[in-house]
Amino acid sequence: MSELSTQSIMYLPGVGSKRAETLKQELKIVSFYDLIYYFPYRYEDRSKIFSISEITPNMPYVQIIGRFVSLSFIGEGRSKRLSAKFSDSTGIIELVWFKGHKYIHENIKPDTDYLIFGKPNAFNNQLNIVHPETEKLSDVTIQQRSPLLPYYNTTEKMKSQFLNSKAIFKLQQNAFSVHQGKIPETLPPYFIEQYKLMFLNEALFNIHFPKDHKQLQLAQNRLKFEELFYIQLSILKLKSQRNSFKGLLFPLVGEFTNSFYKTRLPFELTQAQKRVIKEIRRDMGSGKQMNRLLQGDVGSGKTIVALMIMLIACDNFFQATIMAPTEILAQQHFESINQMAKPLGVNVGLLTGSTKKSDREILHNKLETGELQILIGTHALIENQVKYHNLGLVIIDEQHRFGVAQRAKLWKKNSTPPHVLVMTATPIPRTLALTIYGDLDVSVIDELPPGRKPIETVHYYHNQRNNLNHFIKQEIQKGRQIYIVYPLIDESDKVDFKNLTEGFEYMQRVFPDYKIEMIHGRLKPSEKDVAMKTFTSGFAQILVSTTLIEVGVNVPNASVMIIESAERFGLSQLHQLRGRVGRGAEQSYCVLMTSPKLSDDTRKRMEIMTRTNDGFEIAEADLKLRGPGDLEGTQQSGLPFELKIANLAKDQQILQLARQAATKILDEDPLLELSKNFVLNKQLTFLARQKINWSMIS
Repeated sequence: MSELSTQSIMYLPGVGSKRAETLKQELKIVSFYDLIYYFPYRYEDRSKIFSISEITPNMPYVQIIGRFVSLSFIGEGRSKRLSAKFSDSTGIIELVWFKGHKYIHENIKPDTDYLIFGKPNAFNNQLNIVHPETEKLSDVTIQQRSPLLPYYNTTEKMKSQFLNSKAIFKLQQNAFSVHQGKIPETLPPYFIEQYKLMFLNEALFNIHFPKDHKQLQLAQNRLKFEELFYIQLSILKLKSQRNSFKGLLFPLVGEFTNSFYKTRLPFELTQAQKRVIKEIRRDMGSGKQMNRLLQGDVGSGKTIVALMIMLIACDNFFQATIMAPTEILAQQHFESINQMAKPLGVNVGLLTGSTKKSDREILHNKLETGELQILIGTHALIENQVKYHNLGLVIIDEQHRFGVAQRAKLWKKNSTPPHVLVMTATPIPRTLALTIYGDLDVSVIDELPPGRKPIETVHYYHNQRNNLNHFIKQEIQKGRQIYIVYPLIDESDKVDFKNLTEGFEYMQRVFPDYKIEMIHGRLKPSEKDVAMKTFTSGFAQILVSTTLIEVGVNVPNASVMIIESAERFGLSQLHQLRGRVGRGAEQSYCVLMTSPKLSDDTRKRMEIMTRTNDGFEIAEADLKLRGPGDLEGTQQSGLPFELKIANLAKDQQILQLARQAATKILDEDPLLELSKNFVLNKQLTFLARQKINWSMIS
């Protein structure tokens, strides 16, 4: 593979310097390897040639062979179009071009057989095909006569340089004319035989030029299996290496922890919380570095778990830190943790971007001398001047909000790497957990604290606004508070959705007797802080906001979450927003507001949200509906290698088999030193060079 990856695409016939630059900018294709591994996203079955008499307007597409009978221009100026009569032995059909007609008109030859492909339509009770693909039958190569024609994703810029799907296909032909049969195998012979896989050369050829459906499926299976196998091999090898890392030893459960548990714990821990704390204690007392993912649905009590393990760190004379993605969440953590830890004699500090310089200097000094035991903050924690006396535990909340390089700086704040706990309130489907977090041990808090009532979720249309306003008034009269979340800050002329500023003004008109606050990303931190404190104190009854309040805001008295233009949000984000209510003992509600005109996918999302409160069920559904690349926190940048063909939502069985295969190999040969695994080690090294493997860092 290294030879293919070093051959510049510029020297492939049909490319040249200008096209090479476009391919680099638009698709990150710079080498022969990049091109060959740029796979089609769909295939058009062209196994059937229709006669014109068979065509009906409801067909998805047709392919016909015949000759042009006439060509004529109709209209003038912008409305000018080219109309052609196309005939075979059974009838005549109209072909129409609204653009590019000069080229078509000049290049169509009389008395010549053409292959036409396109979508039939009916206009004035007459059949036509608009902008059909047109090719001389004599020019169609054997490979293009394959019954399955591949389609490649392209961009507008590429199309402007005639680099459409058809052009990419021709470049693939040129690449394979040079390299077909010469691509080195990336899996050992025993492995290919054991799992009955197609050879790589054959698989790559059939992914671009499939002979039939069976060969295409075999090629896809081989390439998906290999892709997922190497991801699992990389992750599991890393996990094996991590298990040998020396870690800080936390043998004591001392006065801080015991005193809190016996006298300060605000409520009885759930069995799930107790189980998770036990798992974490076992890690921290093992002498190896902990790298653990803690999943817990919104409101499941992750903060109490975090505090208790930080107290264990303090009992063992180590410092602990929590890094949160927003100042609002960091402030929230500080207030709740400080309130519980301060009576124990534990010093807790807060460091964010808006911390005053004079306060920073005091905090830095206390941190470096060890007087400050717990530090909570935002990305400000990773600044070079922040130095710890003895950092033993790092907790990263909603870790997907941080870049990996940022997290790496925090990870290196001690000469011996601290224990690492990654927390997320975004439930992660099993397939994603096995790939993105496959090198971490996983703990799950899968029950809510006692006394919490399930949130009741309803779906309203915008024309039910009066009913909603009446409901809001009823809840406020009961002493409750209301969140209203909008997807946009200002009106957009591109997207016809409700926006924050209009919504704020509307609520002020409808509820003139109530105090209404507004927060969004353009406010200064001090302004956000004032607005949030006004709401959390109960002085304001309604908070109009963007998704800033998605994570971490905890107002037990808030009982209603209204999500405007809910069609704009994915399932996981809707679930996160819903989790801002339901934190007290009273019944809480989530109202999803949409327009009546919804796509099938959106209707499915609304139905799922109103049916279940189970975050893991919602995450699985979101993965199936939107795919892994769109899910917040699960972009492919979290993977050790980029996915080019596998789909984590659809290829779960292949993923399970690939993980089993990787586990079996590493159990026998942890360092891939056996001669039969030479190819595996070589390919793993090659793939690691293709993309920086940031997964070495939690």
